[in-house]
Amino acid sequence: MSDKWWQSAVVYQVYPRSFADSDGDGIGDLKGVIQHLDYLKLLGVDVVWLSPIYASPHDDNGYDISDYRAIDPLFGTFGDFDELLEGLHARGMKLVMDLVVNHTSDEHPWFIESASSTDNPKRDWYWWRPPRDGRQPGEQGAEPNNWGSAFSGPAWQLDPQTGEYYLHLFSRKQPDLNWENQEMRAAVYDMMNWWLDRGVDGFRMDVINYISKVTDLPDGAIPEGSLFGDGYPYYGQGPRIHEFLHEMHERVFLGRGDRYLTVGEMPGVDIEQARRFTDPRSGELDMVFQFEHVDLDHGPGGKWDHRPVTVLDLKRNLSKWQEGLAEVGWNSLYWNNHDQPRVVSRFGDDGVHRVASAKALGTVLHLMRGTPYVYQGEELGMTNVPFAAIDDFRDIESLNHYAEAVDILGASPDEVLAALRRTSRDNARTPMQWTAGPNAGFTAGTPWISVNPNAAEINAEAEVADDDSVFAHYRALIALRHRSEVVATGDYELVLTEHPQVFAYTRSLGDRSLLVLANLSGAEAAFDSAALPGWREAEVVLTNLGASGGSVIDAGRLRPWEAVVLARG
Repeated sequence: MSDKWWQSAVVYQVYPRSFADSDGDGIGDLKGVIQHLDYLKLLGVDVVWLSPIYASPHDDNGYDISDYRAIDPLFGTFGDFDELLEGLHARGMKLVMDLVVNHTSDEHPWFIESASSTDNPKRDWYWWRPPRDGRQPGEQGAEPNNWGSAFSGPAWQLDPQTGEYYLHLFSRKQPDLNWENQEMRAAVYDMMNWWLDRGVDGFRMDVINYISKVTDLPDGAIPEGSLFGDGYPYYGQGPRIHEFLHEMHERVFLGRGDRYLTVGEMPGVDIEQARRFTDPRSGELDMVFQFEHVDLDHGPGGKWDHRPVTVLDLKRNLSKWQEGLAEVGWNSLYWNNHDQPRVVSRFGDDGVHRVASAKALGTVLHLMRGTPYVYQGEELGMTNVPFAAIDDFRDIESLNHYAEAVDILGASPDEVLAALRRTSRDNARTPMQWTAGPNAGFTAGTPWISVNPNAAEINAEAEVADDDSVFAHYRALIALRHRSEVVATGDYELVLTEHPQVFAYTRSLGDRSLLVLANLSGAEAAFDSAALPGWREAEVVLTNLGASGGSVIDAGRLRPWEAVVLARG
């Protein structure tokens, strides 16, 4: 079988705030997750990745951590956590925690000490700098460099008490940790070991490629139309990133066996960098989340500047990663997570072909080489949300962008709202749709963010009972990966490479092969059967639209959003 257990595994991401609320306060919690463990078992997933449940002021929904060793009361207690962990393990599933160590909350004791004086022993645990030469603290342009925050505004915040600025690549309440400091790194490794000793099975590491910065923090180039400089060249894959990750591996995971999973979220990483990060000989990470395919619809102005994406764009990019990590390293396969809009609205058809397109997109992704990740509700074909006004949004990134674009740059409120509806992270964060009942069965109270109004038609209760649902298709995809070594580790080859509608590829291992054919469009797609020799008599192992009468290879055409998987050997 596979060399590593995670090569045939499927991961399911739970965003606890929006998954299931057990106590009626409108916010999801650990007991809510526990109540649905049998649902996850039925789906067939192997690992649950839990977004942050640590103590937090929730400026960025828990990704601003004030105590790494405490459960936020919003989510429950350590008793609840232990029950969740035991429940997962009893069902043969693992638990991966979200590790956020590029930054903490400004309410973390480490930062409170660091901010207390310029000579505090923890001062160097964060990035503190005086104003620019010749400028007074608080003056416009006095920030130590011109970098912008990912959440709008400058990446520096003045501390009036000490007259210096601290770096925050995200919210001003998320100061960046200084990984140059050895004591700080040791404290992080100690915390990670503490969680592993409690029984967790690994970590998903938030923006982990940002932890090494060029230490003189130079100004960045200012993109056209931007207010701030681009600091990414100085903190993305910084000069000591491989050293830090290798040290983490040695201090935390070495000698613990192979039960653990480590995946690094790495915006901007390219294939050569990913090969090194995930090469087993490097002793760094098992796999990375790269962003190229989910950045394809970003225009020159960034994520809010939409550009259309073609089937050719998608298959060329995903195939490039399949081929690039074929011999060294490993792919993470994902369409959705808590930071991305819903894929069926983004690259599919969330109208008349919602079910078929959700299944087709799932088929294309899950049968590639790599470890698939399912984000809560993706297995139901959940869609983007028809947000009516800015008051409907909760995400700090979206709210800050609206304020900057409208109030400072003078953009049209209607145009900014249209971009938010398409791209906002809140599309992924509305409550999980369990039933057609009040609040989609998520809560007995008032949900922290409104439920998508289509929950009456799209919900888990209905789909679990329907053998032709998106849920049933995801179950079949996961089961196929589990039983087929070809899916887990076989070679990948793109076929029908220039077809503008059809994403087709083969997976091969020894004398066994799979052919995946998917029409990712709302129009019928004809293809050249002669380009697929030897597949006429192959067995159909999975389809999303049911039998069409006769061989799809003989017919040489696919119905709108039709996906067919053939096997031979």
